Amino acid sequence: MSKRGLGKGLDALIPETEKSAKKSADIKEPEVVREVVREVVKEVETVDINKIEPNTGQPRKAFDEDSMHELAESIRLHGLIEPLIVKKVSEDFYSIIAGERRWRAARMAGLKDIPVIVRDYNSQQIMEIALIENLQREDLNPIEEAEAFKRLIDEFNLKQDEVAEKVCKSRVSITNSLRLLKLDIRVRNMIIEDKIKSGHARALLAIEDGDEQYNAAIKIFDEKLSVRETERLVKMIINKEEEKKKTKPDEENKQEELIFKKYEEKLKLIMGTKVNINRRSGGKGKIEIEYYSPDEFERLIEIMSNIN
Repeated sequence: MSKRGLGKGLDALIPETEKSAKKSADIKEPEVVREVVREVVKEVETVDINKIEPNTGQPRKAFDEDSMHELAESIRLHGLIEPLIVKKVSEDFYSIIAGERRWRAARMAGLKDIPVIVRDYNSQQIMEIALIENLQREDLNPIEEAEAFKRLIDEFNLKQDEVAEKVCKSRVSITNSLRLLKLDIRVRNMIIEDKIKSGHARALLAIEDGDEQYNAAIKIFDEKLSVRETERLVKMIINKEEEKKKTKPDEENKQEELIFKKYEEKLKLIMGTKVNINRRSGGKGKIEIEYYSPDEFERLIEIMSNIN
């Protein structure tokens, strides 16, 4: 491992136009990011690329192949300008905290050694930095983003407002993001594949049935519906479902009536007299068999006595 001085830390790696744009936008950086910048020393270590491995907790799962090739070509021409942030996991190996996409592209470009900044952060800090880096670069799809927020909540016992503060988002945006995880898995995959957008997906949340959600998502994709058109579609689906719920008991009652009418007709044929089946709630009821003389009564008793 060799070392080289960069002189100005991470700020030296950011073009002047980008720095001024940040200032003009008055972006409030999370404390964990400001800490990274503060701690950057005036030298960056150069490490064998084969001694660096991805972070298993990386929020980003999908990497666009075309953009990776473009970045790899840029790295071939200009080298890897921005160092990775890594953590030492053993004597000779490092785990990536931030910069997996650059690491992958550097491998594609055939680099043997790459610049890194070694930091000793805990699991929560690593997760936060990896998430924040991806959010600022807009590298995460909405489902990856939601899953990352959920991990911060579940694994580190953070509340939604705490997550919002750490990643500089509103609590409402965190809540809306997490709601996407309630969608049918097929719909979530369509979001990952960029077939539908988050706005479409949030509208679909009003549909409880997973199959209905998925069918609606297919319609959105096939017909290229806008979010407003999707909201109208969802309203129609919900109204249809409510109508079905209202008419279903009536249809069931009609079906039961037909069945019991058939039983009545069958008993009439067996008994040779009028038979009524009176149904009550809870599956209860009574069977009435009419007779019109003592002789007929004896005949009915004999019929019932001979039934095995």
